[in-house]
Amino acid sequence: MKIHVIAIGGSVMHNLALALQSNGHEVTGSDDEIYNPAKDRLEKAGLLPAQFGWSSDRVNEEIDAIIVGKHARKDNPELIEAQRLGLKIYSFPSFVAEMAKEKKRLVVAGSHGKTSTTSMIMHVARFCGIDFDYLVGAQLEGFDQMVRLSNAPYMVIEGDEYLTSPLDDRPKFLHYKANAAVITGVAWDHMNVFPTYETYKYQFERFVESTASDAVIHYFKDDEDLEDLSKKFPAEKMQPYSGFTYGNDEEETWVEIEGERVRVPFFGAHNMQNLEAAFRLCTEMNISSADFCAAIKSFKGASKRLETIHDSDGLLMYMDFAHAPSKVRATLAAVAEKQQQRHIVACLELHTYSSLSTAFLPQYKGTLDNADLALVLFDPHALKMKKLAMLDTEEVKQHFGENVHVFDDPLKMEEFLLEERRENSCYLMMSSGPWGGLDLQDLASRLK
Repeated sequence: MKIHVIAIGGSVMHNLALALQSNGHEVTGSDDEIYNPAKDRLEKAGLLPAQFGWSSDRVNEEIDAIIVGKHARKDNPELIEAQRLGLKIYSFPSFVAEMAKEKKRLVVAGSHGKTSTTSMIMHVARFCGIDFDYLVGAQLEGFDQMVRLSNAPYMVIEGDEYLTSPLDDRPKFLHYKANAAVITGVAWDHMNVFPTYETYKYQFERFVESTASDAVIHYFKDDEDLEDLSKKFPAEKMQPYSGFTYGNDEEETWVEIEGERVRVPFFGAHNMQNLEAAFRLCTEMNISSADFCAAIKSFKGASKRLETIHDSDGLLMYMDFAHAPSKVRATLAAVAEKQQQRHIVACLELHTYSSLSTAFLPQYKGTLDNADLALVLFDPHALKMKKLAMLDTEEVKQHFGENVHVFDDPLKMEEFLLEERRENSCYLMMSSGPWGGLDLQDLASRLK
């Protein structure tokens, strides 16, 4: 097939393009901006657009299918031309759903922990020799791509609640018709498309309704909203879990799984909840408890999920994808619990639509309280690209708290960090964005 991917630079979109190319399809793509690692990976594969921007000239009748990402807009000239020509147009979730319709579909949903939980399942399944396809939102060690499409009997899917495409305003996870699923928790996000928490919560009710009639949904029972949701469906469909018991010190973390104590190279209460969620879906693939325990010992985590990017000379730096309030709070709590003997410096970049909205900023109140030193950065370029009103540093400070330092210039934030550096510090860098071009590895080396 000849396939054109509109908005090819997205995290999942560029991996889907690479997967399709590796399956023998002829792939082209376009985007208005592409950041690394997508840029380098697409260039290496010969899929990087010669010019950024959109052009209807890229679309013609020889194309068998268009796959459009949510980043594109309804007035995208390439999308308009594809519609004019009557070409087959997919969103990436509708395309994945089409490829997976004959498989057992295992879907991980929830406001937080989706990528980590999905990655755990993938690691265990591969360790156990199970053939499976997958869609996950981060790069995982041992997997070349974040998307695999083959003739495997299973597909493990990270189910995103965000809208599908400019032509389809349904949440992505409604397309997959899960045969089994987990919901890790519900905490308001994506305010730009779900303006109230009630609207946002309702999407998860729709998700349960969209699953197969015999599907089992494993949900985190300590989430009050999920407990309320579970009462709307038959008890046999909604199965609660609470997270495995664990313990840790600075050297190691252990977890109790079905009576067996297992040492694991990751930490935090939120990850023990993710771990039990992964365990539940692995049982849906007929993976035994013993095999799960043997496999999880070597799981090192997904890219940018409490990933250690520097650990020497008394300085420890983690990089994490946390951006929504619940994710920021849970990630910082995990680090503060694990690194009690260190000076904790928490840095958060506001990059998503919700986090850059003044109406949503009150949700961040107190999220950085566990840090000894807390910084928040927003890049005016990100606001411009998202066509949002400019933020004021003092207003942002009021929402986070008086002890939080707010910057609108990454170089000034870097200068501040260098001035305030202390021995035996742990830096937690939280963002879904590019840090305004800062090189975190270089920053760590200068902080030593």
